[in-house]
Amino acid sequence: MTTFKTVDVGEVSLRCAIEGSGPLVIMVHGFPESWYSWRHQIGPIAEAGFTACAIDVRGYGGSDKPYPVEAYAMERITADVANLVEALSPGQRATLIGHDWGAPIVWNTALTRPDRIKAVAGLSVPYTGIPARSFREMFEAVFTSQGKFFYQAYFQEPGVAEAELEKDVRNSLRRFYYAISGEGAHHWPNDKVHGDPLLKGLPDPDPFPAWLTPADLDYFVGEFEASGFRGPLNRYRNHDADFEWLQGFKGRKIEQPSLFIGGERDLVLSMLGRGDLVAMMKAEMTDLRGADILPGCGHWTQQERPVEVNERLLAWLKTI
Repeated sequence: MTTFKTVDVGEVSLRCAIEGSGPLVIMVHGFPESWYSWRHQIGPIAEAGFTACAIDVRGYGGSDKPYPVEAYAMERITADVANLVEALSPGQRATLIGHDWGAPIVWNTALTRPDRIKAVAGLSVPYTGIPARSFREMFEAVFTSQGKFFYQAYFQEPGVAEAELEKDVRNSLRRFYYAISGEGAHHWPNDKVHGDPLLKGLPDPDPFPAWLTPADLDYFVGEFEASGFRGPLNRYRNHDADFEWLQGFKGRKIEQPSLFIGGERDLVLSMLGRGDLVAMMKAEMTDLRGADILPGCGHWTQQERPVEVNERLLAWLKTI
């Protein structure tokens, strides 16, 4: 039985969906999601002998939603996670699992707070080390300077993407979820130019792929109709601050037991060019115990392929 608890983690309070008992496993979602994106993992992880805890990241759902852009810097969100570990499991280290933005959040929490984190798994977004330059500079060089659309460039100006997405939350989520799913990735328009809105050219499928039921969509829609998109989008507006913060950890690697799961059709893995992901990750993670790419899977890894993801997560959890 999943229960909800609001936990004070210092600057903010976080809503946590918790089930089970035993060593703590915290799941961190991405954009635009919520604790609910882990609905297929909470029960199996609890049944395997762990305390499964899926959170709403600050800015989302039932968690606090500070207004300033700088409130969503990686330094502050990783502190939320590290402080949550201490609040729920005092004096103990926890295991983290993250998806989409949740992956960089858990990777960087493990990197900067090894005193709190004993193992870490990331879905969709691999860990490739402390950056040599801001991701904003990277996407501006590859996309914006060429006049090409890139969603994170579009997200930079406060209020613009919020207005588009909040006009019709259900329509926005349906189209965005589908566009980067395994079924929809081939529909992503390649002719968009810088300045185009996010939803331009994105189809609205009918019916939606079975991995997201009408009831699932209803839940997400309700969350974002209540909370809006400013906090979630502010995460994308901190690339320069995140870069500066991480420079203080140069030379450090992730040493905890780690795992990566991605989707073959996930556009994240190809947005800036494909390389040897496993080799890149092994160079920055000294105990990488698995790196699987799921055939036919898109970006919403644990929702699109819950059986395969759970098999890999549970097998990995047993080794740590």
